[in-house]
Amino acid sequence: MATMTEKEFKRFKSFIYDHAGIDLAPAKQVMVSSRLNRRLNYYQLATYTEYFELVMNPENKQEFQVMVDLLTTNETYFFREPKHFDFLKNTILKQYKGKDFRLWSAASSSGEEVYSIAMILAENLAGKQWRILGTDLSTKVLKAAHQAVYMMDRIDLLDQALMKKYCLKGVRSQENTFKIGDKLRERVRFKQLNLMKPLPPKIGMFDVIFLRNVLIYFDNETKKQVVERIISALKPGGYFFISHSETLTRITDKLEMVQPSIYMKR
Repeated sequence: MATMTEKEFKRFKSFIYDHAGIDLAPAKQVMVSSRLNRRLNYYQLATYTEYFELVMNPENKQEFQVMVDLLTTNETYFFREPKHFDFLKNTILKQYKGKDFRLWSAASSSGEEVYSIAMILAENLAGKQWRILGTDLSTKVLKAAHQAVYMMDRIDLLDQALMKKYCLKGVRSQENTFKIGDKLRERVRFKQLNLMKPLPPKIGMFDVIFLRNVLIYFDNETKKQVVERIISALKPGGYFFISHSETLTRITDKLEMVQPSIYMKR
């Protein structure tokens, strides 16, 4: 495996900060070199500098996106941080009086969060209209979300009754996998979106926004910019979720904490 120099790491670190707002710690150098090394092998390149110059060539837009995918993809699973789903079910949906519920998963990754939410909405908003928008910077994870096929090891926190009702277990060559059923998939839309850039004009307004396990990678100034941008699409009185490992202290005065990691727009 090629050795990544500190200077080379700083080039990738600067790029992903400017493009995606992600502030890579020095300890991430091994991870970056490991993920990108396979691309050096693919192109038979000797150094990471050569690869960086290749992806920065405007003629290599596809490889540019491959690099972004490799540097921004994080693992997720169904019903991660279950207290959030309990609050969604027992507090938000129980008191919801509207007819058209809209929720945005702003860092949807490969779709596990979106489909977990979709099961909760399907169970608790019967007879009402509801839609979920899932967005992510990575086209690779969005493709997986569209396909909605997952390994069985993703379901430790997934209730078996929901599994049976909304998922299809794979057989023969697809054994140990499952697919999300059409009943949920038809209510969900996935779209590529860079949270560092202005929101699309037709994105609309949402009752709830999930932005979990993303802010931890941003510095405070980037956090402020991203949060302010995203909550412009949150209805007054709407709810905003972040991860339990994250905080919005000194980030915005437009949100009021309901409980740790759950906020309401003033």
